[in-house]
Amino acid sequence: MRRKDREVTDPVKIREIITACNCCRLGLCDGERAYVVPLDFGFTEARGRYTFYFHSAPEGRKVDLIRRTGWAAFEMDCGHELVEGPRACHYTARYRCVMGGGPVTTAETAEEKRAGLIAIMTRLTGREQWDFDEAVLEKTLVFRLEAEELTCKVHE
Repeated sequence: MRRKDREVTDPVKIREIITACNCCRLGLCDGERAYVVPLDFGFTEARGRYTFYFHSAPEGRKVDLIRRTGWAAFEMDCGHELVEGPRACHYTARYRCVMGGGPVTTAETAEEKRAGLIAIMTRLTGREQWDFDEAVLEKTLVFRLEAEELTCKVHE
């Protein structure tokens, strides 16, 4: 990170920023082109390592790219605010963001799918107890990104 003065390394602050974000953008490689898709997400954290969970229909471009490459970059941000200045070059923006990347795998069992969906619903609602219809679990693809790389930056 070029601006070390904006880097966040405090695990509590990083978790707060991730929790405050409404969307996670996955960056996938499609040959020589990038493909970026915004997604709802959930996460778990253990010993400073984050796992991000997503859900999807079981087919489509995103799913094809995940299965082909097995890796994705991610970005999430929040707290955007324009800061005006006397001249154009003095304008700036406040923000908080988390970025990184890691291997992406699909949940294979109903229990793995359920755990990922609970992580998503918990982040969205704050509620941890959920039941999922078996027929819906059967049709839903749940995948997870194990963040091997993660940086956090704040400009406030």
